Amino acid sequence: MLVNCVAYQDGLKLGQIEPREIRDYLSRPGCFVWVAMLEPDGEELEAMRQEFDLHELAIEDATKGDQRPKVEEYGDSLLAVIHVPEMAGAEIHFGQVIVFVGPNYVLSVRRNTQQGFSGVRSRSEREPELMRYGPGYVFYAILDNIVDRYFPILEVIETELEQIEERIFSPHNNRGIIESLYTLKQKIVALKHATGPLLEASGKLYGGRVPHQCAHLGEYFRDVYDHLVRINQSTDSLREMVTTAITVNLSLLTIQENEVTKRLAGYAALVAVPTMVAGVYGMNFEHMPELDWRLGYPLAIGIMVGIDGYLFYRFRKAKWL
Repeated sequence: MLVNCVAYQDGLKLGQIEPREIRDYLSRPGCFVWVAMLEPDGEELEAMRQEFDLHELAIEDATKGDQRPKVEEYGDSLLAVIHVPEMAGAEIHFGQVIVFVGPNYVLSVRRNTQQGFSGVRSRSEREPELMRYGPGYVFYAILDNIVDRYFPILEVIETELEQIEERIFSPHNNRGIIESLYTLKQKIVALKHATGPLLEASGKLYGGRVPHQCAHLGEYFRDVYDHLVRINQSTDSLREMVTTAITVNLSLLTIQENEVTKRLAGYAALVAVPTMVAGVYGMNFEHMPELDWRLGYPLAIGIMVGIDGYLFYRFRKAKWL
């Protein structure tokens, strides 16, 4: 569906226009059109392709909606595929925004994402001196807004990791923590898959040969690139911390299991001594040493208690019990 179709002249908003009027405004000097679409079907995209004379391969990428983050040039137009993160409860959901940038138009297509760019549009319209840069500035504003959405999600992941780390060193450490850490690692890997390629793509938008749509906006796109560098560094650090936390948790579980094993071995040794003595005296033989000795029974009990007491002392000293 069509969300917005707005024309701008010399950085100032002219107003909403109908799709059939797009060509008239594209022919005006200093004028460009910003079109926003949500989950368009094939016919709607084909209509936009004809209005803006878009490349067929670029439209194919927008139709599929499952592309890797990238920035590509098609003649005098630019295609950007960007993954958009959104929190859905405790899960991270990724939508996709495809942006077509031409000499006098911007077409943004949203898929599988709820949050739009009305705030970006309103803020940009309040800065006509920047809107005079045309479609390139609009592209920067959209890209910057999407990149900034990653920071709150990183904070959520960092908080979740801190909470799990506190549980690791609690007396109630269990295997459920491993599951939590593994789930957290999956989220971090998903972020890395979204921001890693975007970092590489955004590096093409400033310095050296840049698309003409982004000319004179190098410092703006460099700022976006710096933000992506921070995000990728934070993602790498979080992944290393989660890996370390998993290793530490497994080590602590092993130590706990060893402690239990040592305790069981200690108690087994304490039980083995009286079992051995009682087993000897419980055999059904008529001729046995000290069988008729009056002190035999208390002496056997004393020996059992004495040996067990000595073993208990040694086990406690060795911290087995």
